[in-house]
Amino acid sequence: MTTVLIADDQPLQRFGFRMLLESQDDITVLGEASNGGEAIRMTAELRPDVVLMDIRMPGMDGIEATRRIVATGERTRVLILTTFDLDEYAHAGLRAGASGFLIKDAQPEELLSGLRSVATGDAVVAPGLTRRLLDAYAHHLPTGGDSVDVSPYDPRLSALTEREREILTVIGQGWTNTEIAARLHLAESTVKTHVGRILAKTGSRDRVQAVILAYDTRMVEPS
Repeated sequence: MTTVLIADDQPLQRFGFRMLLESQDDITVLGEASNGGEAIRMTAELRPDVVLMDIRMPGMDGIEATRRIVATGERTRVLILTTFDLDEYAHAGLRAGASGFLIKDAQPEELLSGLRSVATGDAVVAPGLTRRLLDAYAHHLPTGGDSVDVSPYDPRLSALTEREREILTVIGQGWTNTEIAARLHLAESTVKTHVGRILAKTGSRDRVQAVILAYDTRMVEPS
């Protein structure tokens, strides 16, 4: 059973999400928050698997609420709803530690699939959207002489094997496990094992954070 907290300042939006989520046998809505402050308090009280987080809310917005929820180190993950038309939100959401992003007018099945994926520790951003989102994010990175050191001695990369570095690079390019398996001629189970080791060795919370690492260390360059 996946437990969810809905955080959105629009009552009708929350009602719609609740109706959709509660139509599923494996999803339970624990509560609703109308702003970031309520989302933080209710997350601490209810400990949902996933917070479905709006960005624009009065008082504390969804970005700051995400940052504070992730900073607790608890198991709750955050799925942010965004329009993708504001680069600074994409950048801020990534930095805040969100585990996934969905366009707010996503199809119901996309939302349901996204929630389930985030709950199990996976990323939910489709490869095409990953590329667009992270290209926006990458423009906030240092350039030129300020570039991040990408030597083998980078503390976040030094423990990775050559194969793991290769896989981290293509994760950063938005490849799914299925695509990695096909293009690198590996079993998908082997890819999953590599991804798990990459997350553990780099201290990445989830796949989205591993993608950020690939950009931060210039393993992947913006297109």
